Amino acid sequence: MDNILIEFASAQDASSLLELVNELAEYEKAANEVSTQVKDYENGLNNNLFKALVAKSPDHGIIGMALYYPVFSTWNGLTIYLEDFLVKERFRGKGIGKLLFERWIEESKKTGARMLKWQVLDWNESAKNFYLKYNTRFFTGWENGVIYLYK
Repeated sequence: MDNILIEFASAQDASSLLELVNELAEYEKAANEVSTQVKDYENGLNNNLFKALVAKSPDHGIIGMALYYPVFSTWNGLTIYLEDFLVKERFRGKGIGKLLFERWIEESKKTGARMLKWQVLDWNESAKNFYLKYNTRFFTGWENGVIYLYK
C-alpha cells in the first residue's frame, strides 16, 4: 500500500485503538475478555502511561498499531514492552506491519532501551515467523503470572 503514514497516536485516536484491540482479541479467541473503554486509552495517552504508533491510510484511517511502554529489567535495564501490535486483517501482507515494527524499534532505540520484549501466542506461527526476521529469541519454560484486580 502506498502513502501509509506511521505516527504517534493522540487521545483523539483512542476509539480506533480500542477497535484494533477488539479485533486482536477476536483473532486470539478472547473477544469477551476486553474490559477497557475508550476513556482508558484517552487517559493512558494523555498521561503518558503508554505510547502508540499507528499506521494511517489516507483512504481507510488507522489500520494498525504498536502500543508500548517502558519497564525496567533488573538484568538488562530499560526495556520497552510491546503490549499490542497488529494490522487489520484485510491490510496484512502489504508491509504495513514491517513499517510499524521497525518504527517501534527505531523509537525504542531513541529512548536508550537495551531490550525489547513482547508476548506471542504459541499457536500463532505467522506472527512468530514475522518476529524471527528480527533475530528474536523465544524463551520456553517461562509462564505468565496474572492477577486480575477488577474481577
